[in-house]
Amino acid sequence: MARSELRPIIKLKSTAKTGYTYVTRKNRRNDPDRLVLRKYDPVVRRHVEFREER
Repeated sequence: MARSELRPIIKLKSTAKTGYTYVTRKNRRNDPDRLVLRKYDPVVRRHVEFREER
């Protein structure tokens, strides 16, 4: 069974310039723009914004 293009796999990259990434899925119907989430970056040991990269 093929994966749906409605929920693509995306990478979230840290804005703290550490190179740390999270991999997740998003719903394109609900979030058509690039996703921005505050998540924990273990390199700088604090919560920072992670932005979707394509």
